[in-house]
Amino acid sequence: MASLANAIQFSIQRSQFPCGNKSFGARTSASGLVPCKIQSVSSSLGFSPESFSPVGISGKALKFSGWDQLLRRRGAVDSTVTRAAAADAGDHEIETSVDGIVKPNPGFFDKYPALLTGFFFFTWYFLNVIFNILNKKVYNYFPYPYFVSVVHLLVGVVYCLISWTVGLPKRAPVNKELLGLLTPVAACHALGHVMSNVSFAAVAVSFTHTIKALEPFFNAAASQFILGQQIPLPLWLSLAPVVLGVSMASLTELSFNWLGFTSAMISNISFTYRSIYSKKAMTGMDSTNVYAYISIIALLFCLPPAILIEGPKLMQYGFQDAIAKVGLYKFLSDLFWIGMFYHLYNQVATNTLERVAPLTHAVGNVLKRVFVIGFSIIVFGNRISTQTGIGTAVAIAGVAIYSLIKANMEEEKRKAAKALAS
Repeated sequence: MASLANAIQFSIQRSQFPCGNKSFGARTSASGLVPCKIQSVSSSLGFSPESFSPVGISGKALKFSGWDQLLRRRGAVDSTVTRAAAADAGDHEIETSVDGIVKPNPGFFDKYPALLTGFFFFTWYFLNVIFNILNKKVYNYFPYPYFVSVVHLLVGVVYCLISWTVGLPKRAPVNKELLGLLTPVAACHALGHVMSNVSFAAVAVSFTHTIKALEPFFNAAASQFILGQQIPLPLWLSLAPVVLGVSMASLTELSFNWLGFTSAMISNISFTYRSIYSKKAMTGMDSTNVYAYISIIALLFCLPPAILIEGPKLMQYGFQDAIAKVGLYKFLSDLFWIGMFYHLYNQVATNTLERVAPLTHAVGNVLKRVFVIGFSIIVFGNRISTQTGIGTAVAIAGVAIYSLIKANMEEEKRKAAKALAS
């Protein structure tokens, strides 16, 4: 079919290719044809004449009155011609290969993909650090984590609905079965998100992130004792410094209280179960749409506790106190921006992790936590004891070792599966 299309295209355009001031079919020599450089033909049609052999409806090769033999005798055919420059509808330069497939001219980030990946990582860290700092500043004058959690999700949901409306991205259809798979994931996401915010409001940001460094330990425990997956001994041993470091940091943390500690631990457990249910809810839907649906369902889970636990206080004096301290405009703008930064950093994190290998992903997650802890200490001037600092460093180092070992194991499994498939 492709050969027939090329043959028809050639026969239509045969009388339209200029050779000097003559048309392609002008009779000016004994052979009846004007010699014409092959580059003009291959540039227009995007093929190499030596490999072009169109087939007619009857199945026989079509002949073109000897023009190709004439060109061969005159030496105009260049067998190394493999592409031709052209322009698309937007007047951007493109390339066409010998088989007629249009190839866009590579842009700057296509030539230097490492720069684009680095930009994604920088954006992810930047948004995450800004979110944590602004979030904690809001809690300093508005200590209502359940309501703030609702704001985080609400702004993200509005953002997703607007994106769907304009078609960026196009909304993926959802059915009852898919909702049944996503609901447990969203429930764990909601609980983990709320408990993280309760901890952020109760203790220093750096301490909450130190406690959340225990998340790999809970993941490993759930994988072995709930999913029945055997965790190798080296992986368990790598978690020992994580537990030790968190214990050291907790014993001498100046902002320690049981509410902040317990809430962070519940958040770890919730996100562990979120990972378990996420594996069961794997679908063909893209990550942007999946996160949008999870945010919508999680918002529905977060509304009732916010209304029941904090609603009366908010209506009685919560909103009034916050507005009296910072003013209505700053209060509303702070709520909007923490919701926007929360959604954007999660979305960019998803897009970033899709671009890199598991090993890079593991290193990136560890470095992100280091950045957040470091910047929060600098911005808020949190005083930490020497033992807390050492414990935090040991815990982060343990997470790094665990992540590297796990990433290498996953890469070996992937290579083994690929080798078996081939």
